[in-house]
Amino acid sequence: MTAIPASATYSASERERYVDEDRKSAARTDFERDRARIMYSSAMRRLGGKTQVLGPTSDDFVRTRLTHSIEVSQVGRALGRELGCDPDAVDAACLAHDLGHPPFGHNGERALDQEAGECGGFEGNAQTFRLLTRLEPKKLDGAGRPVGLNLTRTSLDATCKYPWVRGAGPDAQTSTRKYSVYPDDERIFSWVRAHAPEGARSLEAQIMDISDDIAYCVHDVEDAIQTHKLDPAQMRLDSTREQVWETTVDWYGDAFGADELDAAIDRLVRSGFLLSSFGATYADLAALKDMTSRIIGRLCDAVVEATRARYGDGPFHRYDCDLQLPRETLAEIRALKGIAVHYVMAPRETEPMYLRQRTVIFDLLDALWESRGEHLQAPYLEQWREAADDAGRKRAIIDQIASFTDAAAHMWHARLCGMFSQP
Repeated sequence: MTAIPASATYSASERERYVDEDRKSAARTDFERDRARIMYSSAMRRLGGKTQVLGPTSDDFVRTRLTHSIEVSQVGRALGRELGCDPDAVDAACLAHDLGHPPFGHNGERALDQEAGECGGFEGNAQTFRLLTRLEPKKLDGAGRPVGLNLTRTSLDATCKYPWVRGAGPDAQTSTRKYSVYPDDERIFSWVRAHAPEGARSLEAQIMDISDDIAYCVHDVEDAIQTHKLDPAQMRLDSTREQVWETTVDWYGDAFGADELDAAIDRLVRSGFLLSSFGATYADLAALKDMTSRIIGRLCDAVVEATRARYGDGPFHRYDCDLQLPRETLAEIRALKGIAVHYVMAPRETEPMYLRQRTVIFDLLDALWESRGEHLQAPYLEQWREAADDAGRKRAIIDQIASFTDAAAHMWHARLCGMFSQP
């Protein structure tokens, strides 16, 4: 008996595209086509040159936005399949989730947002939606307007981690910083959300989000151990933990106190998931990779089991249910994030390189503005020329800069500003 594909449980509306298209191959599902469009996009290729935690030129081992996105897609695909979602729809959202991030990671994102107030701000998630629905070249609508990759309603909705316009989320203050659409991209966003509960995230989007958390917290700890920034034996010491949890609260807030974070690490230590030591042998490297796989499996299993315990065996998709995240599991994720922050991310915040990166962004904004669009590439040059006001022209410049890899930002800076800033 032939199994019914997961995509068949999605309605025609959920598989609809903003611009109707003829199917080129009956052998591929709509969501497989979505995944392929993202995989072959220029924005996807550029992720290979964009900072994840450490810059892509820092060594040949470091994870980039591209490798991180591939790892997130693997976690998300497995979770989606377990719960009954179409795995390609979840995979597509996971691959796409960081497409909007600019050069220099969150450092670059903060710099662009600082300068983007007059045109609606800058947010990596909103920039991802803009890429998928406007900037990445694939389709035009009947009026000749670009509609980006023209993905299905389900896949686009699955990328919306914060499904609201800036300032219009459930928490007005938080939603001024975290949102998935700029005001001038509301046209397609309204179409995407036509049948969705207001402010709710689809199950596919929830899976994408937790897969991102799981992938980067575990892999950042792996990278910290691999590069000897973290000696795992130190996490057995009370004095070390106290310092790590202080950093964790500074970065992520006090939703989890030191006692819960201690208990989370104790669970990973007692169960043998967290390494007790790390040296420089093949056996050490193998043990580290096994640690990564086992912790990811532990976190994913806990999410699946909790969701099934609440809602039954499924299958589930879209708005059938909400992903259930046990507090103990969230505490383990937070503890792992905190370790990575303490040993890798926080120390870098005070490095001169971080100031140089922001200077590169600010200089490029000034140079491109002063040249009145002269140096902009397609499609950003068209945006500049068609803009009705300075806010629209500013957005064209920001879109151009956000597209750069780290290396491209430095090269453009050297060409336009007469100086080369070392990455």
